Amino acid sequence: LPRGRRQGLPQHLLPRGRRQGSPQHSGAGNIKSIENVCFRGIFSSPASSVDGTSPDESQGVIDVSRGGGAGGGSLLDRGLEFASKNFFLLGMATAVSMARLAPSLGKNGSILRPEIFFGQYGVSAIFALSGLSLAFGELQNAFENIKLNAIIQFVTFAVWPAIGFTTTRIIETFMPQLLPKSLLEGLVILSCLPTTINMCILLTSTSGGSVPTALCNVVLSNMSGILLTPALLMKLFGTSAIELPFLDLVVKLCKKVLLPVTIGQGLRATPVKGFYSKHAKFFKRLQEIVLLGIVWNAFANAFTSGIGINLGDTVILLTLLSAIHVGAVLGLFTFFRQSKIVGANRSEAVAATFCGSHKTLAFGLPLINTIFDGSPSLAAYCAPIMLIHPLQLVLGSFFVPYFERFVSEEEEVKAI
Repeated sequence: LPRGRRQGLPQHLLPRGRRQGSPQHSGAGNIKSIENVCFRGIFSSPASSVDGTSPDESQGVIDVSRGGGAGGGSLLDRGLEFASKNFFLLGMATAVSMARLAPSLGKNGSILRPEIFFGQYGVSAIFALSGLSLAFGELQNAFENIKLNAIIQFVTFAVWPAIGFTTTRIIETFMPQLLPKSLLEGLVILSCLPTTINMCILLTSTSGGSVPTALCNVVLSNMSGILLTPALLMKLFGTSAIELPFLDLVVKLCKKVLLPVTIGQGLRATPVKGFYSKHAKFFKRLQEIVLLGIVWNAFANAFTSGIGINLGDTVILLTLLSAIHVGAVLGLFTFFRQSKIVGANRSEAVAATFCGSHKTLAFGLPLINTIFDGSPSLAAYCAPIMLIHPLQLVLGSFFVPYFERFVSEEEEVKAI
């Protein structure tokens, strides 16, 4: 408009220098204007204009303020962003490399005592944080989801033994020279074990899955395994001379899982809950670090002591276990994600996948040593579980980024 007709116009239609209270041609005014455009341009919709500036012009100012160009940001910034987004996978590679280069530092009983720092205190802290972050109603709902829990336990104690028994029979029939009979029997023993506790909770939490579902099923699986695993082994191996320290196993499970979760639930009534919510990102990263510490410890032990079988059998067994585990993860994830019978949401599907595909080392080794004490095949019986433990950590970590995106997509849809 001509200058004479600008009187009475709203402030946002006047030139910048003519607005009331706006300094004319001052550096401070220009900087303030750019800051205003940047701030409002980021948090407002693209269609809105800022101070009479078109969306394209506003975007141009924002791009300049961020460094400009399609490749904005320095190489260091982009490297740090990549490292932050892929922290867990990079950490996994670092943990395995450290274990290989200096296994004496990461093994049990070393000067750093990782089996205590990570395996006991770290895991207990994670279970306490799980109890702190979960409302009691969420835990109650998870335990009341009888259909999902029953399917997970059926997979653990029925589907897995059937797979283990069938696989070994196929190998014995068509490829009898592939592996010794004692290692094939070790595969059958592995298939009868309950799910792992630490890995299921940590991988589920890192992936954004349902921690209440995972917590519920690791407790059910390990409590049931005290009776079901020996029963399955008696059926498959035809022996009735299996005796287990039932009370000791129950006490160990309560101390390792239920006590920390109960403490976490009690802390929800204190200011600790607010502190946890305020620093949720930090505690999520702490969970990842604990998990990486367990990986480091597991691989250091493997590199230090070995597993008691020759290299050729080790390679074949690793390949076979990898194929079985990846197949189990993909098959279970597809089933829990798509099955209308289960009716699980995305976070529950992730938790069910981890719980249904893992086998426990902490429960398995003492159990095998107790049942088969004195057997000349004891090392071969222990070998599959000793190999699958670090293997589950490595292979599971590769699924974490995908599962995390999978769950976040559902949360974004709910938010809309």
